[in-house]
Amino acid sequence: MTTKMTDTKIATKNITLIQAINDGMKIVLERDETTLILGEDVGKNGGVFRATDGLQEVFGEDRVIDTPLSESGIIGTSIGLAVNGFKPIAEIQFMGFIYPAYDQIMTHASRIRMRTMGRYSVPMVIRAPYGAGVRAPEIHSDSAEALFTHMPGIKVVCPATPYDAKGLLIAAVEDPDPVLFMEPMHNYRSFREEVPIDYYTVEIGKGKKRMEGEDVTLITWGAMVPVVEKAANQMKQHGISCEVIDLRTLYPVDERIIAESVQKTGRAVVIHEAAKTGGLGNDIVSIINDTSFLYLKAPVERVTGFDVPVPFSSLENHYLPTVERIVKGIEKVTNF
Repeated sequence: MTTKMTDTKIATKNITLIQAINDGMKIVLERDETTLILGEDVGKNGGVFRATDGLQEVFGEDRVIDTPLSESGIIGTSIGLAVNGFKPIAEIQFMGFIYPAYDQIMTHASRIRMRTMGRYSVPMVIRAPYGAGVRAPEIHSDSAEALFTHMPGIKVVCPATPYDAKGLLIAAVEDPDPVLFMEPMHNYRSFREEVPIDYYTVEIGKGKKRMEGEDVTLITWGAMVPVVEKAANQMKQHGISCEVIDLRTLYPVDERIIAESVQKTGRAVVIHEAAKTGGLGNDIVSIINDTSFLYLKAPVERVTGFDVPVPFSSLENHYLPTVERIVKGIEKVTNF
C-alpha cells in the first residue's frame, strides 16, 4: 500500500475493497467503544476472506468475538446487543448462509422500531459476502438481495469500489436502523483505488453516475459494475454512448438518479446477477415506468442471472451476465 496526498491535501492509500472494509471497521472500533464485531472465525483467523484480519489483536476478544457456527444465534445476539446500546457488526460468512437467520431479521431486526413506537432502534450491520464468479461451492455464491429489499425496516447497501465500501460501511454502522451490507466477493481483490486514510462517509440511499452517456442508461450495482463499464466502453467504439448508474444502495433505492438518466437517454438496460424472476430489476423497471414512461424510446431490457440456483464452478461463467450479453441488451434497445 502506498500513501499519498491528493490535490485537496487529503491523505489516501491505494487499497483493495477488502482492505477498505477492514479499514472502515478499524475506524469505527476506534471511534466508538460500543461497536463490536461478531461472527464465525472473525477473531483469531481474521475471517474467511481476512476482512477482520488483525482487529482482534488490536481491540481484544471482548470487541471482536468468535461465535459458534449459528447464523440465527449471531443475528439474534446482535439484535439483543443493538437494543441495549451497542452497535454490532455481524458477519455472515457467505450470503447463502443467511437463510437460517432470516426469521430473526424479518420478524425482529426490521420491526423493533415500529413495534416499540420508536422507543428502541436496532443499530446493527450485517456483513454478507455475495455473488458468483469466485469458484465457490454450492450455497456460497447466492445474490439474495431481493429477499431483503422487500423487507421494510432494513436498509440494503452494496458497494462496488474500495472508496464506496469504506464510506458506506462507516455510514451503515452510524445508522440507527439495521443495514444489510452486501460485499461483492468478486471485487474483493480485483482492483485498487485511492481511499482516504481517515474517517469519511458515503450517504446511504444515493446512487452514483460512473460514466456519462447520451444514448442508453445502464443500471447496476456491486460486482456487475466493472462488467457493465467494460460493455459501455465497447459500445463507445461503435458510436453508442452509455451512461452507467451504480445504485450503491438497493433499499431505499435512489429513484431520482434513475429517472434523470432515463429521461435524458430514453433507453435503459438493468443488469444484475441474481435470478430474473422476482429480482430487483423488476422494481427498477417499475420505477422507470412510474417516472419516465413517456420519455422511453424502447422497452426497458433486463440482463440477469438465470432462474436456476447458482451452478457449480464449471458453469458459473454461463450463469453470470457477461459483456457479450450486456452488449446484446444495449443493441436491442438501441435498434428497437
